[in-house]
Parts: sequence; C-alpha cells; structure tokens
Amino acid sequence: MCHGSYEIDIPEKSCKEISFVCSLEENIEEVNVKKIINKEIIRINNLMYETELIPKKNDMDKETKEELAKRELIRDFSIAIDNFIVYRPRFALHTIIAGYPWFLDWGRDSLISFEGLLLITKKYKIAREVLLTSIRDIKFGLVPNGYSGYDNRPLYNSVDSSLLLFEQVYKYLKYTSDYKFVETNIYDKLISVIDSYCKGIDIDDNNIRLENDGLISSGTENTQNTWMDAKYANHCFTPRNGKTVEVNALWYNALKIMEFLSTKFGNKKDAKKYEELAIKCKKSFEEKFYNPRKKCLFDVLGDTKTRPNQLFALSLSYPVLDPNSDVAKQVIETVEKKLLNKYGLRTLAKGEKGYVDVYEGDSFKRDSSYHQGITWPWLLGLYFNALNNMSKLEKNKLAKKEIDEKINKFIETTYKTFVKSMKEDGAIGSISELYDSKQPNLPKGTFAQAWSVAEIFRIIHTKLK
Repeated sequence: MCHGSYEIDIPEKSCKEISFVCSLEENIEEVNVKKIINKEIIRINNLMYETELIPKKNDMDKETKEELAKRELIRDFSIAIDNFIVYRPRFALHTIIAGYPWFLDWGRDSLISFEGLLLITKKYKIAREVLLTSIRDIKFGLVPNGYSGYDNRPLYNSVDSSLLLFEQVYKYLKYTSDYKFVETNIYDKLISVIDSYCKGIDIDDNNIRLENDGLISSGTENTQNTWMDAKYANHCFTPRNGKTVEVNALWYNALKIMEFLSTKFGNKKDAKKYEELAIKCKKSFEEKFYNPRKKCLFDVLGDTKTRPNQLFALSLSYPVLDPNSDVAKQVIETVEKKLLNKYGLRTLAKGEKGYVDVYEGDSFKRDSSYHQGITWPWLLGLYFNALNNMSKLEKNKLAKKEIDEKINKFIETTYKTFVKSMKEDGAIGSISELYDSKQPNLPKGTFAQAWSVAEIFRIIHTKLK
C-alpha cells in the first residue's frame, strides 16, 4: 500500500531542510510542529556522541576532509541504528525492530543485530534489556522468534534463536565483563535451553531432538524454523528439516560457552557434562558435514546445495571446525567463488536447481526466491568473522599476513559499497534487507533492515575509528 509520494527538486550545491511529521493526534494543526522538529534535531545531533566512537566537538577544530566524512558516516549510522531500538511498554524493556516497514521485533534478528547495534555503540543498558526481553518468554527451551502482531502472543517457530542467545551473551561479557548480571539473570535460562534440546522439543512442530551421534535434528517438511523461513500459505520453500549445518555449529558453540560459564560460576560437574556433549558433537560434525565433491560443507545432511550457512562453522566464538584446517580453507574458497559479492552473499550458488537472482513478482514469486540465490548483506558478517578467526589462530606469519590483507581489502570494499548505497540506493540513510544478485544489484525487501545495518556497521567500524 502506498499512501503518497513526494518529489522535491534540490538544485546542485544547495541545501534544503525537509521534515515530515506523522501523528495520530486529532488536533495536529494545533501542535507546535517546529518545537517537535527542533527537539528531534537535537536528539540526532547528540546520538553520535553517546556512542563514544568519535571525538567531541572541541577536539575537531583541525578536522580533515577524510575525518569529516567519517564523522558524518558515524552520524548516519547512529541515526540508522537508533531507528531500530524501541521500547515495549508491555515488558517495560527495550527491544529491536527487525525491519521497516513491515517487521516487528524478532528474536533471531535481534540477536544477530545485537553486537552491531548495541555493543559496539556501548549501549550496554539497552543491551541488558534486550537480553532480558529475549529470555522473558522462553518456553520449553525456546526463545520466541517474535510476537504476534494481533495479540502479542509469543511465536516459537525457531530452532536457532535460542542458540544465538548464547553467542550474544558471550559477546556481552567480552565487552562488559558483567558476569554478575549473567549469573543472576541469564545463566539458569541457558541451562534450561540446553536441557530442553537434550530432552527434545515438539512445540509448534519444531521437532527438535538431540540424536545419538551428538547432532541436533529439527523441523519437518512443513516447518520453517531456520532463518531461511519463507512460507506461502502452507507451502514451505526451504524447510531444511533434519541436521542443518548452522544449527549444529550453534549447538557446539552453545555447549562450549556453557562449559566456560559453568567453570566460571563454580559448577564443575555441569562444565564436564557440556564438554562431553561438545566433543561428541564436534566429532560427528567433522565426520558427516564435509562434502568432498564440492569441497565445502553440506547445508543439510543429505542436501548438496551450496549455501552460505556453512560459514557458521567458522564464524562463531567457538568454531566447530578448525579455522586453519584444509576443510576450512576449502569452505572459504567455495564461498568466495560461488556466493560472495560486494553486497553480501547469495543464498544459493548460481547453477543450482531453483536458483533465482532477481527478487520480483507477486507474493508467491517473491517468497519462492527469497532464499534461492538472492543476496543478503548481513551474511557478510559471517564471512568477516570467519576470516578473523582464521587470522587469529594462524601461526604461519606469511599465511597470517595474506589473510589480514584479504580482511583489509574486504573492509575497504564493504565501506565503499555501503557508503554509496546509504546515500544513493533504497531508503537514504539505511541499508535494505536484500539485493538482487544480478547487476545493477538493486536493493529489495524491507528498505531498512536491522541486521543489515548492524553487520555492515560492525565490519566497517574499525575504519571509522
């Protein structure tokens, strides 16, 4: 639905101030609109300084052109980030909107966006509230994937949201060392998640169970409980039921984080249990997920499609694959050759059955192509993490130098691509949900997506310091 369009001519080298005020007030004509606008301008100007990512004004008397450009980009990202952070009066807590104009707060999206939106920007108080929001309605070990837009009922169609929680709790500790908050408010919930996954969960047809080989299996042909969740009526386009690569990478990571936390909090017996579960998972993962024909990892055991989800095995705090192994290097080479482009990663390799490179058409056609080759920017964060893990653990100086050079080149490409995109493509000042995989790589989907902004900001923020 389009409620109107506006065209405003701005001559070259001129400046215009354009403001839109939307309200449900019946007496909007009587409201002091100018006062509201000025208050918002002050809030925005203060935003970028709250992040502590750039110098205060009195330190910028001799600012260079490059420094000015960086400061303006920090401002733009600060505004974009702030737009996704909202307050839920019902919970008396902050949460994260997944995307505009049609998404609400989703557990999976909030947790993937967590570091880029809240930790890098030092919004630690809000970060704590988002974690509390995530655990507030855990049921049978499942973090809600979202809340119904009709009655606020929590929705549990997700196998990965609960496991993503462990990674973000661990990152929160890396940034804050706030172990007291985690021990008091979060740790018991994490225990309940692991216990539930071990016992099995069948709420909302998730069909989650820990198999004898130490791997997690989930879903049915009619469920969409991974991030590739496109569904039209009762038809699920990418059900990915069974043992998926990212779920088991996240499971191993969760077990290792619980081993660490249990040791930290003096629960040695529990730590030993998590360690044993992790060892079994890793052994089976290494034996079963490598696809020697394609020199990469199976997306789902029994499914040979080449997808980006395999990067989870290398990109988490505790990677299930050794980042410097031959298999890891093959995974990276395959991803770079078949999936990576400057706007993100394709969700399916070109040439695979069902591949689509342009997101268009009616609802059915769009949904059917959503994860079948279309490019998603947030996936660049997985690739970035994988390269950093490879660099961090590489002992050969020459090999490490080559990886670091690749990382720097990647950061520079991402910086140039999305600075331009934020100024010229889609919604000015934000980053879209996805892009066509075919030139001219038009932005599509939601015009402002939280995890797109979060992961791109996380990648380029070292360049902005």
